[in-house]
Formats: sequence, structure tokens, C-alpha cells
Amino acid sequence: QVQLKESGGGLVQAGGSLRLSCAASGRTFDNCAMGWFRQAPGKEREFVAAINWSGGITSYADSVKGRFTISRDNAKNTLYLQMNSLKPEDTAVYYCAAKRSLSVYIKSNAYDYWGQGTQVTVSS
Repeated sequence: QVQLKESGGGLVQAGGSLRLSCAASGRTFDNCAMGWFRQAPGKEREFVAAINWSGGITSYADSVKGRFTISRDNAKNTLYLQMNSLKPEDTAVYYCAAKRSLSVYIKSNAYDYWGQGTQVTVSS
């Protein structure tokens, strides 16, 4: 069992930055593929970024490439999402997800564990 808890969301002006964190419980974090997804009101949950167990492989949605950076600290059991140059269209609830695998996954149905989400609101 892996429990995930996101933090770091909030209200920011367009062009600003936020760093999301996802704290994972359990001793298997470093065996997990991790991902960030987001869901805006009235829209389906969409892929944002993913990272493999070591942090050596990452993947990004085209909409965030060059602005967002996913990273992890296995010693701290924590996943991060650094978000720069934020846009109003980045407004959503952001979720972290985990899957016990050494690979990297971009589809939400591949993940086994999910956090409760953290709200990010970008004002224009």
C-alpha cells in the first residue's frame, strides 16, 4: 500500500511559479513510477508529467513542456512538480499517482495509487 499526499497548491498570478510536493508513505517509494495529473472543472483528468523510479527518465505533456519540471527525492519519499510561467489554463486540481514499477507511464489508468489532490489557481 502506498499513501500519497499533495501539498503546495494555491493562488498565483499568470507568469508566476509554484512547487507542488507529493509525500509518499511506505518503504517502496523508490520502486515506484510516479506521475502528476490534473483535472479542471468540467474536463477529464489529463496527464502532466511522469518520472521513473530513479528519476532518470521523464515525460511531459506538450502543454507544459519547457515550463514544468518533475523530480523526486527517494531519500525523502517525495515527488515534486516545479511549475514556472504559469498560465490561467493551468488552473486545475493536481494529483500525484504511483505505480509499483521501474518504468514510466503517461496513462492515468496505469497507476494504482492516487493522492487527494491540491488546487492550483492561476489568475490572469
